[in-house]
Order: sequence, then C-alpha cells, then structure tokens
Amino acid sequence: MSKTWRPGDERKFARDIVLNKRYYIVYKIAQDMAPWEDKNLYSEVVFTKRLPFTGTPCTRYGAAADHVLRCFGPIHDTPPRGMRNIADAARSVGAPLGDNYEGLLDEAEIRGIEKLAAQTSSPRNRRPIGSWRP
Repeated sequence: MSKTWRPGDERKFARDIVLNKRYYIVYKIAQDMAPWEDKNLYSEVVFTKRLPFTGTPCTRYGAAADHVLRCFGPIHDTPPRGMRNIADAARSVGAPLGDNYEGLLDEAEIRGIEKLAAQTSSPRNRRPIGSWRP
C-alpha cells in the first residue's frame, strides 16, 4: 500500500522516514509554457542523515524533511505509474524518423531550405584561414 504525506503532515512524515530510501515528488508542468513536455513529472529525494540539533531527517545537501514536504507538496513512497522522471531525457522530437520514413518536402519547405543555405556562408565573405579578425 502506497503512503502519501501532504503539507501539514510534517511531524508524521519526519517520524515515518526511513533513511536512504527514495521518496517521490510529483510536479505539474505548465502546458502554456512547455507544450511539448509531459503534464506531470516526478523527482526523487533521498534523506540520508539527521540534522544535529533537532534530529530531523535531511537530504545530503541539508534540506530538512519538513521543509521539503511543506514546499514541494505531497510526497509518495512509491514511484508514480506512467510518469517520467524529471532527470531522465525528454522524448525525442527532432530525431531521425527511421529508415521507413517517406515524407515529401513541399515547395515552401524547399525554398526555405535554399534560402537558409544561401544566407549562411559565402566564400567571398569568409575570413582568411588563420586570421583572427573577421
């Protein structure tokens, strides 16, 4: 059975933490800012030690468990299904499409490619090889 702690359960969460175990935080991604990204991503947090004075569990970098829960919302003890880790590589959009792709370029795309090729580099306007000035 999966456990979830919500903001306001800081004391209970600090008591229930097992050191060196992964806990998961779900982020909602704004689709108006990043429409190519997934709607929800998750990240992992590991509490490795306890703070000296209070004994509160904290991460390797010193972030206390109650602060992490309060600031980053519900924390789960099992990874969410069907979500991608925020640290993993994003889906490949501009990658090669494979060997069986038979897309056709229309006239506007061909003109745009020719225009880019014409604007990029002219042999007459290049700087001499070995010189540092343009």
